[in-house]
Amino acid sequence: MDEVTGLALAGALIGLLYGATVQRSHFCIMGAISDVALFGSTRRLRSWLLAIGLAMAGTQAFALAGLAAPSRSVYLSSGAPWLALLLGGLMFGFGMVLAGGCASRNLVRVGGGSLKALLVVVVLAVAALATATGLLSVLGPALAAADLPGAGLAVSPGGLLVEAGSAAARLVDGLAGIGIGVALVAWCLASRTFRRSPRELWAGVAIGLLACAAWLAASLAPAGGPLFGLTFVEPAGGILTLLLTGTGTGVFGMAALLGTLAGAAGAARAAGRFRVERFADRADLARHVTGAVLMGVGGILALGCTIGQGVSGLATLALGSALATAAIVAGALWALRWLETGHLLPLRAAAPQG
Repeated sequence: MDEVTGLALAGALIGLLYGATVQRSHFCIMGAISDVALFGSTRRLRSWLLAIGLAMAGTQAFALAGLAAPSRSVYLSSGAPWLALLLGGLMFGFGMVLAGGCASRNLVRVGGGSLKALLVVVVLAVAALATATGLLSVLGPALAAADLPGAGLAVSPGGLLVEAGSAAARLVDGLAGIGIGVALVAWCLASRTFRRSPRELWAGVAIGLLACAAWLAASLAPAGGPLFGLTFVEPAGGILTLLLTGTGTGVFGMAALLGTLAGAAGAARAAGRFRVERFADRADLARHVTGAVLMGVGGILALGCTIGQGVSGLATLALGSALATAAIVAGALWALRWLETGHLLPLRAAAPQG
């Protein structure tokens, strides 16, 4: 079996398991953020953090063993300009609230019969492709040029302390990743309510382990371009390129995306959850399309989505991934506030009376 075929099969299998897991568990990072913001519930947040902790500890343990190569990831081998990560993250976070979920959540909804999510995925792919190689491709270089010299965030804690890429840096990252990951897992499991929520608990475990498996598989790719773990925005644009031109790169990511769609569809059918979902009205349509555009553009600028940066990227300990994830959360909170109050900007304090 050649390397390309192996990567495609590994991506498809990981995607199948991911899609089925999300479909059956209703795992949703946007939902986790909104639960905390609107209801004060941390149950789904703990599921996300459990996935991050397991992905981080597992990926760094594999790196110490020489089985994974997070140093070759796009998060640690690109320029990672802070301004693009910040603005892209804000755009993605805002957009996913408008679109009813992030890129992977909408893929899973497509598998469950949602025509709304299908349009979101198609528009997202077009926007991602336009930002990566098309009319909007000037945005990335323009934001990178606005960065302060030497302010790129394609660096991990080990790279800050010693020479990046050295054995000492890998050791620092490995120990730090395992330590932080174990601490996150312990915090999540400290909640009795969370431990008694098997759906959220096992979703976090499964997605964290799948993110580790994705880095193991992606690291088998021959030396060349940067590696992507489990992520969805860039592969969506890659599939569109393949359909339009017959050529494409990133076979692992594209296979994982298609596998996610198939896994979600199979799980939805098996559980009797396949339901056709249509737009309620024109406002609903406009909101979802706007959200899809923001996610497509923002996901490319930020180098990933809630899974690409918020799980896979964080597992590499890239500082840029931490900034992008924080920006995604901030963008989602901003959109939730706008939907709740109707105001994009903070209201001014009322003038004193009398």
